[in-house]
Amino acid sequence: MMKMRNLLIAATALAVAIPASVQAHRQWMLPSMTVVSGQGDDVWVTVDAAVSNDLFYFEHQPLRGDPQVILPDGSAGEVKNKAQGRYRTVFDVQIKQRGTYKIFYASEGVMGSYMLNGEQKRLPRGTTAETLAAAIPAGATDVRTTQSSSRNEIFVTAGEPTETVFKSTGKGIELVPVSHPNDLVSGEDATFQFLLDGKPGAALNVTVIPGGIRYRDQLHQQNLQTGADGRVTIKWGEPGMYWVNVTTPRPERDEDEDAPATGGRRASYVTTLEVQAP
Repeated sequence: MMKMRNLLIAATALAVAIPASVQAHRQWMLPSMTVVSGQGDDVWVTVDAAVSNDLFYFEHQPLRGDPQVILPDGSAGEVKNKAQGRYRTVFDVQIKQRGTYKIFYASEGVMGSYMLNGEQKRLPRGTTAETLAAAIPAGATDVRTTQSSSRNEIFVTAGEPTETVFKSTGKGIELVPVSHPNDLVSGEDATFQFLLDGKPGAALNVTVIPGGIRYRDQLHQQNLQTGADGRVTIKWGEPGMYWVNVTTPRPERDEDEDAPATGGRRASYVTTLEVQAP
């Protein structure tokens, strides 16, 4: 009994000692390869997509939603063989064109609250900018809303890298490749520009974490911030897969209020990048 108690105490102490950032759930995609030597009917990339504590390890839940593909010529591609399991979603993308592909999940919405008959009500899940007016009943007061967007994307290149897929949509946070994301080398710097709603995103928070969290006791996390031009420079450590997360600063909240002020903007961006050995 005493041995079991000691084990429980030790486990509790370990849980407290682990930083909150290690225990946070992170969404990610992991391609079977990011650089492909050829293209054609027999060339495919398989993608794992999940949400987990440990990067690139399946232990929490699958990444839900509808993944999309943009082909190197800018047209829409097709996801094939999609399957969702207990801990991950898996799908394939056929590589038939030369150049860079974008594989991504994207979502937009509006969250917030209003007062009606003396009670605070939440906007229904799934509310968008287009449906916002209909979601707020007549007589509602103290309406508070925050526009949100989320983008999770990866890039795969067959042959020489191209940049057609990086054309901005003007929505949310998007990456502009000053350094191409499929041409990254360990020990070298890479510079990316991030846009927010089509304009340079200044003072965006950038988090960079190498994979393999499960097998080390330090995150080796870089906490960076974009400049006034939306650019940030990242220095890569060891070769491998890296998780990059870009977010808008969290909005300030009024005292005793659990909703940000009207007109708030919240956006997040996630990508997985492969860094090659020199």
